[in-house]
Amino acid sequence: MTDNHLGDFLRARRADLLPEDVDMASYGTRKVAGLRREEVAVLAGVNADYYTRLEQGRERNPSPQVLDALSRALRLDADARAHLYRLAGATPGNQSASHTAERVSPALRQLMDGYSNTPAFVLNRTLDVLAANALADALYSPFDPADNLARMTFLDPAGPHFYTDWDRAAQATVANLRHAAGFDPNHPGLRALVRTLTEHSAQFTRLWNAHTVRGKTQDAKHLFHPEVGALTVTSQAFDVRDAPGQQLVIYHAEPGSPSAQALGLLGSLHATRRHAEPRSAR
Repeated sequence: MTDNHLGDFLRARRADLLPEDVDMASYGTRKVAGLRREEVAVLAGVNADYYTRLEQGRERNPSPQVLDALSRALRLDADARAHLYRLAGATPGNQSASHTAERVSPALRQLMDGYSNTPAFVLNRTLDVLAANALADALYSPFDPADNLARMTFLDPAGPHFYTDWDRAAQATVANLRHAAGFDPNHPGLRALVRTLTEHSAQFTRLWNAHTVRGKTQDAKHLFHPEVGALTVTSQAFDVRDAPGQQLVIYHAEPGSPSAQALGLLGSLHATRRHAEPRSAR
């Protein structure tokens, strides 16, 4: 019974891929199922002899860079990539995980739309709003556009009015971005966002330089919407398992509370406006 688990895994995943799956031309008579070892080596940018030693168990300590390259070459999803790292006795690096998928799956959009009485939206690590349900759209309607929570907080004129405790919201927002920087400090989207915020907001610069780090919390949020007044909501954030880096955020108001009634009114106003709009304007 073999104990070459890493080699067995690589061999099995190689056998599942055809040249056309990886946009590679096929040549000669193929004596093996799936890709040849040499083809995987080319895709991963590693020496073919080195890759052969990995499969044969003669090399058992590939670097994180090699593991990332093999993950890409073999088209591994997040679970398979993590498994590859475990088989190699390594800890998954941040490089692949840092590149958050920007597309929100249809199933997740359908789930959000099912939360008709509470705002729900999807963020990436740099706090871009990737998708939102109708009530979240209504809640964030004072912002133009409602595209990124950090930009909205610091650069949109609506920010200081919308966040009743603006200082607390600002601190939390910057701490979230610092948390994102831990995954990939050189992420181009994060660098561009920080550069813009630093250029236009002294408050952001001060908080950014404090290096406070914090992920999403369940703290109560105190908001003010110009159409329905004050709102107090708590938030829950859920990692999206099939899209690492995405989070589903749900705001919740205490049932029967003035905030819950205000959210209900806001949803009705938004729905009425949407119904009155010409279809071409939607």
